[in-house]
Amino acid sequence: MPHRPFHHGNLRAALLEQAEAVLRERGLDALSLRELAREAGVSHGAPRSHFPDRGALLDALAERGFLRLDEEIRQAAARTAAGSAQDAGGRDRAREQHARTLRAAASAYLGFAAREPALLDLMFAAKAAEPPEAVRAAATRLFATMGALMDAGVAAGAYPAADVGRLTLLLSATVQGVAALVTSRRIPPDQGEALIGDGITLLLSGAAAGRQGGFS
Repeated sequence: MPHRPFHHGNLRAALLEQAEAVLRERGLDALSLRELAREAGVSHGAPRSHFPDRGALLDALAERGFLRLDEEIRQAAARTAAGSAQDAGGRDRAREQHARTLRAAASAYLGFAAREPALLDLMFAAKAAEPPEAVRAAATRLFATMGALMDAGVAAGAYPAADVGRLTLLLSATVQGVAALVTSRRIPPDQGEALIGDGITLLLSGAAAGRQGGFS
């Protein structure tokens, strides 16, 4: 195939977009720098100015995935908070609002998993394999966002501050576990949404029971 002039303004971003499409449509084994160069219409060596090898490309995809997921969760939580900004106050209302925010955030996570199962698998595989600093920082940002959402439950009276770390881990494990069921097609996305809702209800009701019983 003859070389085509490259007209994208940003080769790195264009290659990552194309790599995500390949990952989504054909899976991880189909990803190669040579194939991406061919599809972008650039020389075989052009991608290596941004990604020295395939591993660097995969790390960049993982970093991008964590940042995208973090942003989708933040936006979902913010929309829910904005939609309830005019609600009357009170502890019960505050706890209800906190539950809605957690459900919106978890639903955003599940939606991402349903749309990008291969990318989600890549993200957590990269995180588990001594990732470079950029991937580690992006993953940390996502987990910090989940922690901040759980911190808000203290002000809402849903649970004491001492429980935030444990409950954040429990929520993260629940959401990731349900997402894994969806991405492996063991359950459909709508059933995943129902399970997420049940999980958050049980998490918060258990936290409330512990608070009333004097547990920490």
